[in-house]
Amino acid sequence: MSRPVTLFTIQWGDLSLEEICRLGQQMGYEGLELSAAHLDMKRAATEPEYVQEVKDMLAKYDLNCWAISNHLAGQCVVDTVKDAYDSRLDGFAPGELAGKPEEIQKWAIQEMKYTAQAAKNMGVDVVTFFMGSPIWKFWYSFPQTSEEQIEAAYQQVKDLWSPIMDEFDACGVKLALEVHPTEIAFDYWSTKKLLDVFEYRPTLGINFDPSHLIWQGLDTQMFIMDFADRIYHVHVKDAKLNLNGRNGILGSHITFGDQRRGWNFVSPGHGDVDFDNIIRALNQIGYDGPLSIEWEDSGMERVFGGTEACEFTKKINFSPSDVAFDAAIKND
Repeated sequence: MSRPVTLFTIQWGDLSLEEICRLGQQMGYEGLELSAAHLDMKRAATEPEYVQEVKDMLAKYDLNCWAISNHLAGQCVVDTVKDAYDSRLDGFAPGELAGKPEEIQKWAIQEMKYTAQAAKNMGVDVVTFFMGSPIWKFWYSFPQTSEEQIEAAYQQVKDLWSPIMDEFDACGVKLALEVHPTEIAFDYWSTKKLLDVFEYRPTLGINFDPSHLIWQGLDTQMFIMDFADRIYHVHVKDAKLNLNGRNGILGSHITFGDQRRGWNFVSPGHGDVDFDNIIRALNQIGYDGPLSIEWEDSGMERVFGGTEACEFTKKINFSPSDVAFDAAIKND
């Protein structure tokens, strides 16, 4: 299949750009989805020489780049608003901004605008990202969450992100939101509402990641089919349910990888995601972009896992048929 198999680099942020390029080639990948851990967005937006250095490094290891990511800065755009600030965001922003939500938000907005220009300069037209949510902590309606609070939150997200999207439009780059817990769009109906609120602005699409949907009980193939024109990027990531009567779906505040959790992220092919149906759905909607492996498995050595995940994804990356299977047996 022509869809390239790439590696999302955010979980490998402890490695230098050259180290992840070398390892990516060694594990069999065709390209990297470069995160802000490996691509300085401000420099990529303003320094042509830096962009060329990054491109040269990718080429040295026979790798390409079809999308870049800035999930962490994106999260800070909204989660720094009044009553929503979470001190854990301090780890996403420059250290000198710790404890200063207004300053973190200013940095995040500018960082996302730099990301639009960085993508343009890198020659990619999709940025995967998070956008945050001022009401995630209200997901369970007790104390009761009012409709007015929900509507105000969606409007707040629109007000904050619309100027950023203007910059993306100017650069000819689209945003692919990873539908994910802690985001304003975290399941089917919250995704539909977000698209409605933005009036289906073409700038805003979806980074489809089945691992965040399956444990919520969503049908991943249906999600693809219903949001077909908004699937701008795809993450290959798996999750395994372990609901044995003791383990809860909410995770019990237990660390990822612990078998007492009701579900865990696992290396692709080791969980409950139906990748066969997903590939068939992607074929039907005509998606030909990257299959980017977001490798997260606390129970497996990561180079082994990253290599196996690449092999698995290439194996399932089949093309649609160009003939009907029964065409040869029809009578003239």
